[in-house]
Amino acid sequence: MGDFARRMRRNAGTRVIALLIAVGLWVFVNAGQRGAVETLSVPISYRSIPPGLVIVNHPPDFVKIEVAGPRTLLSLLDPERLTVRLDLANVPTGRSDLKLSPSIFSVPRQTSVTRITPDEVHVDVDRIVMRELPVHLEVDGQPGPNFEINAIDLRPSVVAVSGPSRYVLALQKIDTEPLELKGESTDVEARLTLLSPDPNVHLGANRVQVHLDITEVIANREFKGIPVEVRDTDFKFRISPQKANITLRGPAVKLDGLDPKGLVYVDARGGDPGAHEFPVQVDLPDGMQLVKQSPVHVRVRIYKEKRIDINDGKTS
Repeated sequence: MGDFARRMRRNAGTRVIALLIAVGLWVFVNAGQRGAVETLSVPISYRSIPPGLVIVNHPPDFVKIEVAGPRTLLSLLDPERLTVRLDLANVPTGRSDLKLSPSIFSVPRQTSVTRITPDEVHVDVDRIVMRELPVHLEVDGQPGPNFEINAIDLRPSVVAVSGPSRYVLALQKIDTEPLELKGESTDVEARLTLLSPDPNVHLGANRVQVHLDITEVIANREFKGIPVEVRDTDFKFRISPQKANITLRGPAVKLDGLDPKGLVYVDARGGDPGAHEFPVQVDLPDGMQLVKQSPVHVRVRIYKEKRIDINDGKTS
């Protein structure tokens, strides 16, 4: 008995430590075997989509799952290793609903997937088409008064467009960012960005060079009751009718400030005394065109008596 007591007291500390470790391991193992539930956000990847097709909606990049099992095993789960890889090799165009079942998650033995949110993924697939569309210049503002855009030069004027058919086939043009005008009276040069109508639509060019030809506004203006002058005669005369109407075409600014007096005349050079019919002529200012005149001819009677003052002869 005395020897037994001495042996028990010998290495008593070591024995106590070993006992405590054993108890701790027992507690740890048993605690680890207790059931628990772990919630994980697992990535989803979409692969093997056939060439010429594209996903046009935005299916989820993650799915939330709940995994039940021993706590120790759950603590070892890595969401990246559980990534769901959806094979779209045989997916048709249009919307497809892909069911997510617990079996697609590679969880360890003794654990199970108890909930999936969402448990279904919607994938909308469309075919990719390519077209060439004209570039359309968006203008914000106006040239200066009595000036206008005479011509627009865009380079390129046509751009290649590709993307889902539902977007590309509905397009008629590709707009530029707005070109702001603030009363310009001279030509305008600019480099503008082309605007894609949808993030899924890709353009063959991103920018366009723009040249605007700014010119004066061309307009018509009618002048009525203009006295018809008789030129190059030394004799007195009588003219009928004495006045004419003309319509001129030219820059609106010049037309607004134009005095038509002295523009309309007949050339009586070489005209002997007697009755004559002369064509009515118009002195056109630079940049002007004659659109219409009335009358085309006038009757002029030239007398034998010479004029004292040329201006005196301008009476009928």
